[in-house]
Amino acid sequence: MPSGPPTKQEIRDVARRAVAIFENHRLSCCLFGSAACELYGRNRVPNDVDIIVMTNDYSPEELKNLLEEGSNQFYTRAARSASATYRVLFYRLPGRRRSCKVDILTPGTNELNIPFIRPRRIVWINELPVLPFLVLLLLKAQGWLDHTMSSRRDFNEKVDVDVRDVNELLGIGRSRGEDINGQTWIPAWFLDHGLSVMQDYVDVNGGHHRWELLGFAPA
Repeated sequence: MPSGPPTKQEIRDVARRAVAIFENHRLSCCLFGSAACELYGRNRVPNDVDIIVMTNDYSPEELKNLLEEGSNQFYTRAARSASATYRVLFYRLPGRRRSCKVDILTPGTNELNIPFIRPRRIVWINELPVLPFLVLLLLKAQGWLDHTMSSRRDFNEKVDVDVRDVNELLGIGRSRGEDINGQTWIPAWFLDHGLSVMQDYVDVNGGHHRWELLGFAPA
């Protein structure tokens, strides 16, 4: 009987199930977070599945309901915080009391400043839709900054992993030939914010040259 946290294959299977349900509702979506990093080549098994659904017609809670209606393997639990207005989504896995957490976000409804990505800009890897690489990189750097500045210990404990994620992504981006100067479709507001976050990251963690190789110009 399977045991332990989700495997890489289970993470991908859960993501495919969610994507299929959203596609049945004609909703475009893509992975971000650790699952997206792994698909691009990051050598770390993801902890959960993070999905951005490109819609303004459904709230994240309504999207969770669509998944629950689409498969009885999806279910929600009350959030730990008594004041929370959301529920936490999971997917049942084989084995005793095993599950995979699934986070659902939409553009503009969170503190990550996620831009709306048109379907033709979404990247497909192993039959899964993934956030465009440089947008993912900047959001990963944003996650590092948020965890660094947080007063929550559990967020602070993620900082070292964030740094390893970003640094490995910088190398992957170089091998892919990524160049921010060629991404004129990225919204100016997102890029301006991302460049500020990039500078904060470099000021603390260094790596000027690695960012420069991707077309960025850190001070």
